Amino acid sequence: MAYIALYRKFRPSTFDEVKGQDAVVTTLRNQLRTGRIGHAYCFNGTRGTGKTSVAKLFAKAINCENPVDGNPCNECAMCKAINAGSSMNVVELDAASNNGVANIREIVDEVRYYPTEGKYKVYIIDEVHMLSTGAFNALLKTLEEPPSYVVFILATTEVHAIPITILSRCQRYDFRRIRLETIADRLLELCGREEIPTEEKAMRYIAKLADGSMRDALSLLERCVSYHAGRELTYDRILEVLGTVDVETFAQTLRYIHDGRVTEVLSLLDRMTVAGRELSRFVVDLTWYIRNLILAQSGEDLSDALEMSGEQMKLLSHEARVYQTEELMRYVSVLCELTNRLRFESQKRVLIEMSMIRLCRPQTDVNSDAVLDRIRRLEQELTELRRTGVSIAPEEEVVAEAPEEALPQALPEDLQAVLDNWESIIRPLTQPMYMCVQNCRKSIGEGGRLLLLMRSEVDYGVMTTLGRTEQLEGVIEKTIHRAVKVEVKLLKQGDSTKRYVDLDEINRRLKKMKIQEESE
Repeated sequence: MAYIALYRKFRPSTFDEVKGQDAVVTTLRNQLRTGRIGHAYCFNGTRGTGKTSVAKLFAKAINCENPVDGNPCNECAMCKAINAGSSMNVVELDAASNNGVANIREIVDEVRYYPTEGKYKVYIIDEVHMLSTGAFNALLKTLEEPPSYVVFILATTEVHAIPITILSRCQRYDFRRIRLETIADRLLELCGREEIPTEEKAMRYIAKLADGSMRDALSLLERCVSYHAGRELTYDRILEVLGTVDVETFAQTLRYIHDGRVTEVLSLLDRMTVAGRELSRFVVDLTWYIRNLILAQSGEDLSDALEMSGEQMKLLSHEARVYQTEELMRYVSVLCELTNRLRFESQKRVLIEMSMIRLCRPQTDVNSDAVLDRIRRLEQELTELRRTGVSIAPEEEVVAEAPEEALPQALPEDLQAVLDNWESIIRPLTQPMYMCVQNCRKSIGEGGRLLLLMRSEVDYGVMTTLGRTEQLEGVIEKTIHRAVKVEVKLLKQGDSTKRYVDLDEINRRLKKMKIQEESE
């Protein structure tokens, strides 16, 4: 006999075996008991939550010759025919590959004929949102007023893509993601029936990776069973097969990022790559780990939302006390941005490494979250210095300042034009550049250049990367129709600005002198 995949072998044969969809199952069984069978149903939910399985169960139950408490008996001729897929009364259509008007017209023609056996003809249209507009229109009238012996079941993962005219004619049932505990218990039960030795922690981890999908969980279990044939499925062996990362690695990674230890983070990424771990999956799982830390910081009982045991919740709460919420929010923001970019990036590892450096070194980032993170780190350093008794008062430094030069009586014509049109020049600049040039001091450089003096390393870094100096020169030339070279200089701590003439001050004095001369 040919091998049958686990998710097919253990497909529910009665409503009692359906896991995690109690509300849907209870409603359908009550309809079966009372005989209030609808003519059209819409089953909506993510992959692997049981939509098609429940549709087949419902088709079998309404045609069963000897139903038991709303469940099919699985013994009568109709049940056996439907289980074998040979019944003419249950028609399955995959709308992903049969989405044309002609496919729906075949159904419309068939519904005019009574079922050859049983009570109902059931049409299960999977991925119904893939139907074309013409196909939906062809289905509309039949769906509104079908014969009494016809039942339509539309299954979809994207209910928003179904026309409202179709949806309003169906009873809608939303299939929820199956809880981690429910999936793990089901996996342990099936492993017991298959005599597969395993441990609970391993099954819980598979359930977590399945992300609410029972079918995905069974597929992952089957993969692990095939690799470790005859051996116990332990947590470590599951990690070995699936190429995933355990929680301790996430905690260690976050500690390295928090401490700014770039070398250790990159070494950890390298070890995971050599071990065959999927770095894209690592980024997603790290994001969820940080999300759990943020929830744990609320101090409320969120064990249900986090789907963790009490012991794991205590460990997570202890780890959460190390970090500030604003810091973790910045990490999540950067990692979510990284996840979106990874989908279209060929050099995934390089992009991940650069983002990890960005997390470790907020001084390389210019957004508000990074600035707050830098302030947080400075506050921590000051607190540590106070704790150790080190004086943090700034020492008086005697700086030999160059004598202030006398202000010139006139400015070069090009620089005068720049000063007169400065607001028009900087207005079209990007926000980072605009903020930098607003805070700088304008002076005269060698050869009549426009010298921009920066106190902030961040501002200096912004203006000296990505050709931004040349961009400013282009804007100046476009505005005043003259070419002016721009030079950017970083003023180090202790440097005096008095050795550099202030163009704005000169311009103000010259204008004042001109006004006085005109008044005289």
